[in-house]
Amino acid sequence: MTVRSAALAPLLTRLGADSTAVQQAAQTGAPLAARALGGAQFHVHGRIRFIERNSAPNVVGILEGSDPRLKREYVVFSAHMDHVGVGRPVNGDSIYNGADDDASGTIAVVEAAEAFTRLQPRPKRSLIFLTVSGEEKGLWGSAYFADHTPVPVANIVADLNTDMVGRNWKDTIVVIGKEHSDLGATLNRVGAAHPELGMRPIDDLWPQESFYTRSDHYNFARKGVPILFFFNGTHADYHRPSDSVDKIDAEKESRIVKLVFYLGLDVANAADRPKWNPESYARIVTGN
Repeated sequence: MTVRSAALAPLLTRLGADSTAVQQAAQTGAPLAARALGGAQFHVHGRIRFIERNSAPNVVGILEGSDPRLKREYVVFSAHMDHVGVGRPVNGDSIYNGADDDASGTIAVVEAAEAFTRLQPRPKRSLIFLTVSGEEKGLWGSAYFADHTPVPVANIVADLNTDMVGRNWKDTIVVIGKEHSDLGATLNRVGAAHPELGMRPIDDLWPQESFYTRSDHYNFARKGVPILFFFNGTHADYHRPSDSVDKIDAEKESRIVKLVFYLGLDVANAADRPKWNPESYARIVTGN
């Protein structure tokens, strides 16, 4: 169940709740202590009825690393390849194209994979290129993958997730999760080393929207994998039939893909694997 901040705020005020603690829990998905809600309890009763059962694929490709020892560790590049499909018509159009959300992220993974296959020598760590289904239904595909990884999840050192990277600003890209591990510092360093890209990674502009828990990287984070989430923000075409391919800024996205490529290469070749901020690990992974 998701409750938006604007709807919850008046209730928190009446309860005398710790709104800061509630906001932090919303941003990371961490459990919330009852005392933070002023002792109040929230009960939800639901009845679940299966209308039909369907299955949808995840697609996984693995590029083996070149280092005899480090190739047993993995960097994941992820995106979701599903969208809404056919929905409520808007101006007579019921086909929800999903060009930005998330064909843009899917093609970012494919382009990064192609670039890495041409690289010689290959990166020291192995790379996993992952496109999942069911994100729009509740992160289902990535949840399944995280629970059934083809390699030990402890050997996955990072997930770099691209979800909506084809629209909005020309020279900046929001990267959510920078503050939770030293991947943020690595990204800043890599970005500064490639000014020719004209692409500056910036912090989360919308913490109140809890985007940290709303895309596939979150299922890696809850397993203890450091993540970064590349995201250009929503727009008027978000989850509408008008999210069409003619509105994608391919030139801008190409620079984002290059930034993700250089970051992934740095992480894959680094002597040490990325490290969590201890406070973030306690809150996001262990729920303390």
